[in-house]
Amino acid sequence: MVLVTSGCLGLLWVNVDFLSLTASPPRFVSVEELMETAKGVTNMALAHEIMVNQAFQVKPAELPEGSLERRVKEIMHKAFWGCLEAQLKEDPPSYSHAIKLLAEIKEALLSFLLPGHGRLRSRIEEVLDLPLIQQQAENGALDIGSLSQFIVGVMGSLCAPCRDEDINKLKEITDIVPLLKAIFSVLDLMKMDMANFALSSIRPHLMQQSVEYERNKFQEFLEKQPNALDYTEKWLEDTVRCLREAEAVDSHSASSDPPSLLPLNVHNHAYLRLLRWDHAADPFPETVLMDQIRFQEMQQEAERLVLLSSVLLIIYTTTGEAISGLPGLMETLKNTVNVMLTDMHTPSFCAQEALATIGEKLCVELSQCLSQHGYSPFSADRRSTLKGQILATIQPDNTVRKLMDSRVQSYLLASLESSQHKTPPPLPGGLAPVSRELKELTVRFSRLVNFNKLVFSPFYQQILQKILTPGEIPSTEA
Repeated sequence: MVLVTSGCLGLLWVNVDFLSLTASPPRFVSVEELMETAKGVTNMALAHEIMVNQAFQVKPAELPEGSLERRVKEIMHKAFWGCLEAQLKEDPPSYSHAIKLLAEIKEALLSFLLPGHGRLRSRIEEVLDLPLIQQQAENGALDIGSLSQFIVGVMGSLCAPCRDEDINKLKEITDIVPLLKAIFSVLDLMKMDMANFALSSIRPHLMQQSVEYERNKFQEFLEKQPNALDYTEKWLEDTVRCLREAEAVDSHSASSDPPSLLPLNVHNHAYLRLLRWDHAADPFPETVLMDQIRFQEMQQEAERLVLLSSVLLIIYTTTGEAISGLPGLMETLKNTVNVMLTDMHTPSFCAQEALATIGEKLCVELSQCLSQHGYSPFSADRRSTLKGQILATIQPDNTVRKLMDSRVQSYLLASLESSQHKTPPPLPGGLAPVSRELKELTVRFSRLVNFNKLVFSPFYQQILQKILTPGEIPSTEA
């Protein structure tokens, strides 16, 4: 776990710990080397987060309630603003603190300006002329109230629309000290808005630079920790072994020569295995460690879609054509199941209770709908059969569940294989009711995998050269 601190970027927790994740004892390194390595990993993690997380935004740092850092900050701020208020109440007033604040505000306003803001820049330089303000203060002619109103007006012309309400609140404050304090708070928010705007603007142009940066940083880390690819090697070795075993079984010739495996084929199957990972027992491969939480979330989403589609398929096969012509019924039933499966990966979730409740609810809804449309009532035997089949999906080896799991996995794999051709694969049978959710999952999965390939393909190629036979490795990566 790394805490990233980067100026206006505030604080960002990145769930990655390369330094402790090694399969064999690392060589001894100095404290300086360790700190430099940690810094490199931290920067790499931040750059990676910006690229792969489309929703990444800079947010203000929130110190924990009751923490020492928060108490110290509050005490210092209270003392500073108290000192400012005391200075302004002196006779004659002292403006030393106030002028320093005006200088900081001027610097902040100028930092928001674009090249086309020449007239506004001149106006800020003219009104917030620090030597002139100092001279006015010495002669007792300084009007901080007027300067503050000018500042608020400029902020209003530069801020994002989401800050209009904050600007209006500033206009309602009449006391100088509270107004200056509030101005700094809004300026901090405007800096954050500017940083987020800059991120969103440059993200499309950062792909190649980010790929090279991450690859170089990981190479630097690898030079200091030569065994830092141990789990990645095991991940790829296990994938190759599984593929060879599967192809040997399919060909009914386990004693024949090992089947030919292309590196790209190994890559795609290796990524797919991440959606079946035992996170509690098996260390995650180093090259995908920064995205472990994302892969785990996608794994849970895939498992939920498998169970959801299994239940919906059972409903369809049990009720037959009676429900196929009823508009909106499957969507209603799907929503009912979805609600019950929302928490299926939380510790408090009881699968047996949830599936039993789902069976009861679906029987009630189906009975009501069939009766309303003039179909024969849902008999007790059919209700019992439906509830029993739904409850049976609790078992991982349930026939329907295994079928839908295989189809979801096949669709995800086909999406990886077809990503180079930009043509989505056909949707397997039985997955139409969850097509929207499955396609959204596929887009997220493919995007993450493709970025990882761009960064780490040279490392994977080196590993596969040791695992695959010479005939299985093309001269150039597919």
